[in-house]
Amino acid sequence: MASRQGGPGNDDGPGTGTTERRTAPHAASPETDRGASTARPGSPEPSAAVSENPSRTPPSRGRTPEDPPLRDPGLYALTDHFRERLQQPGRYVSTRTVSDAIRAGQLRWNQTDGWRFAVVRDGIRFVVVVADTDTNSPVVVTAWTEVADRESALKGGRFDPVDVDTIAVRTALSESSSTPVPDRIRPRSITRPFVVGGHRLETEPGDPHVRCVDCGCRFRSKSAITARSCRGGRRGR
Repeated sequence: MASRQGGPGNDDGPGTGTTERRTAPHAASPETDRGASTARPGSPEPSAAVSENPSRTPPSRGRTPEDPPLRDPGLYALTDHFRERLQQPGRYVSTRTVSDAIRAGQLRWNQTDGWRFAVVRDGIRFVVVVADTDTNSPVVVTAWTEVADRESALKGGRFDPVDVDTIAVRTALSESSSTPVPDRIRPRSITRPFVVGGHRLETEPGDPHVRCVDCGCRFRSKSAITARSCRGGRRGR
């Protein structure tokens, strides 16, 4: 389900609701796993074109899933799924970075979820999944962050070490949800809980797991997190 109100638009500047959000204490939303991306022949070069009429509806007749998506962020509505992610702790996605990725990001086709735009800023890769053939208008389906260059991310000043570790652990958990990833969790320090499956998670250096600060449960994989409901106040395994 998508809503056009509050779409990514064309505003490059900072403003209410447009900046990356650091980890906050209360929010949750569904997640999607990520498949490998491969370049698709015929992808257009990045364009700086910007719509001056974000309320107009683009022509969609005759477009197929193979057609490269439009690079005008003003034409895109936001799905409810993406709106939830805007509020979720540890996501670091925003309407501003979505607009940036659509206008100037690298375009790739992924067999799991279709077209993706990706742009790297200060060592962090912002990935945006869009669709524009199965809906009345183009939509932003979902978005996430990945660590492209840890050293650049730490030096850039936009993200602190907890932010970078949060992005790294979330990526590790999502790449293969059923696979335990203790070696990728162990080096990280996350003191501002991020949310997965209703659990608010943190970890300390040396721990091979993330721990829910509310129920005390410990997890090494995403599937383990999503399979167990959080019962705040009760100590778990």
